[in-house]
Amino acid sequence: MQDQPEDVPAQPQAQTSSQPGSTPQPAPAPAPAPAPQPQVQPQPLPHPRPEPAPGPNPGPAPTSTYGAPPGYPPAQQYAYGQPVGFPPPSGGKGTAGRAVLWAAVGAVAASVLWAGGILVLGRVGDNPDLAGYRTKANLCSAVDYTALRTEYTQEDNLPTHNALKHKAIDQSYCSISLKTSTSSSYADAYLSVEMDLHKTTDPAAEFTAVWSEYDQRYEDYEVEEVSGFGDEAYLVTEDTTSGSGTSGSRAVTLAVRDGWMTYQMSWSTYSSSYETTTPPEISEVSRWVKTDTRSTLENLRSD
Repeated sequence: MQDQPEDVPAQPQAQTSSQPGSTPQPAPAPAPAPAPQPQVQPQPLPHPRPEPAPGPNPGPAPTSTYGAPPGYPPAQQYAYGQPVGFPPPSGGKGTAGRAVLWAAVGAVAASVLWAGGILVLGRVGDNPDLAGYRTKANLCSAVDYTALRTEYTQEDNLPTHNALKHKAIDQSYCSISLKTSTSSSYADAYLSVEMDLHKTTDPAAEFTAVWSEYDQRYEDYEVEEVSGFGDEAYLVTEDTTSGSGTSGSRAVTLAVRDGWMTYQMSWSTYSSSYETTTPPEISEVSRWVKTDTRSTLENLRSD
């Protein structure tokens, strides 16, 4: 008996009828053998990208045959981090040229800032223009008020004075009580003089702003720019007396700037301070203050 292949199914045997006289049935045709299926060969998997060795300074990203892995930093690196103020590095032709251009721009900017710093710092060492004036420990000894003595005949034997000396500014101040006669129980008017020597800052801008706009403070003040006194001078006056001159006050101030020296001579009075007479007119006192300022400034410059 011939052996049957294992992969071929067994053929059914023809059945014969056991009954007599029956017509024999033909045997069914054998089923065709199934076609052999092609064998699928497994494809090799891609090799995984090796991880960089651990350490404080990992090397560059390994080359991969499947393209550059995502997430890696750009190829150009800076030893001390990204330069401040410079554009981020970009690959391609011309990168080196742009780097040289930005370096040149940075050098020019640094030179400008350095030069500007030298110019600014140079102003700190400017010599103050004191116009020959000197401060005095007792400013009252240099104050000449001869013109005012026309009205106020009594001399103040105990005037008040003080002084301040500093590397930035020297100041001298004097206050004098004015009396019309020996019968006056109290001062009829007051005279104050102040001189400042600015040794580190030019006072021109502030002086002009304060004295040229002095009438902004009160409606009763009037400001007049006068000539013949230093670089600039302003006469500030106030008169709130009534028609009879028995109430209110009057004041005159002459402010002078000569170089970095500033000076003020101020006269003021209340009508109630005069017991038997009325205060002198503003115009008259202004002439006295101008005269006494000119002689006092000469005393402060020559001493």
